[in-house]
Parts: sequence; structure tokens; C-alpha cells
Amino acid sequence: MGLFNRTKTAATATTAVAEAPAGPDLAHLSGDWAIDTTHSEVGFSVRHAMVTNVKGRFTEYDGKLRLDGTEPGNSSAELVIKVASIDTNQAQRDEHLRTGDFFAAETYPEIRFRSTSAERLRGDTYRLAGELTIKDTTRPIVLDLDYTGSATDAYGAERVGFEGTAVLDRTDWGLTYNAALETGGVLIGEKVKLSFDISAVRAA
Repeated sequence: MGLFNRTKTAATATTAVAEAPAGPDLAHLSGDWAIDTTHSEVGFSVRHAMVTNVKGRFTEYDGKLRLDGTEPGNSSAELVIKVASIDTNQAQRDEHLRTGDFFAAETYPEIRFRSTSAERLRGDTYRLAGELTIKDTTRPIVLDLDYTGSATDAYGAERVGFEGTAVLDRTDWGLTYNAALETGGVLIGEKVKLSFDISAVRAA
């Protein structure tokens, strides 16, 4: 699908950067940041029974950012998610997702993301390309992120925020479990939308 068409993506991004006006001055954000998991969310949604979406999130993860506010291309990110922390607000479904039908959490306890490139597309919008590892499969993925601001909180901690999304085909990572519906179609969609609402604190 287009998400993984690296040549097309690169060409489109290059054009966007060339046409975009200079972004805001974010030099003050340069440095290392740790994701504050108590004020962030890593979520997902997937089509269910062809008619609605099931939404969920992971409640345990660690992540870090290295930001270069002057040269965004030098920025990077890493995220490690604990698979067993999956939460769709339905305990029986969550247990099924942890089994070998899906994530095989006991054998593959972590999902990992590591960025490979970063660029500003326009204004406060950035694109982060990287490698996502689920189970024993590593494949490229692209995240589009919006910078949502920075501030010093009531406790004196310097914070920066980003919101982002990505769309992937779960079968590309071996998550192929499904069931046919009597009325046609399948129980679980193949396309998964990932969502990120990130608050990070400057590392000491």
C-alpha cells in the first residue's frame, strides 16, 4: 500500500518541504526528552464486524526523543511497548489478543519502534519514518506528527507535546487471525490506525 512506497513518499515529502514556508523557531527544543507515560497515550483502532471500530491502547511503554529544533532531520525517537498491557476495555478480548492468535505476548513481550529519518513537511507538521517490530517481524512505517506546543509545568519540568497517526496493515506483521461473517465479510479489519498523544519531559 502507499504507506510503504518509500520512493513515492520521499518524492512527495521533498516537494512539500521545498514548497513549505519556514517553520517556527524551535531551537530551544533541541536535546533529549523522555516520554511521560502518565500524560501520554499510545492507542489504536480497527474495524470490527464490518460496521464499527474497536479502540484500544497500551498502558505500559517507555520512549525517548532526541530533538534538533534547528535541523529536524537530525531528530530521532524510540518506543518500547509492553504487549501484555493492551487494553480494549473488555477483559476477554484483551486476553485473546495476548495469545498466539495475535501478539503471543509471552513469546514476544515487546513491540518496538525506532526511527530512521525525520523531516518537517510544513508549519508544525513533521514526518517520522522508522522500523516497527511486532513479534519477529520488522517492517517500515511512517508517522505524521503535529507539534502541539511546549511549556514549563507547575513543577518546573519543561514539556513538549506531539500528536500523530499512522496506518498499517496488520497482516504485514503476521497478525492474520480472522473469522468469516455469515452475512459476508470478516470479523476484524486488516487496516489498523495507530494514534499517539505524546507529552515528553526534558531529560536531566
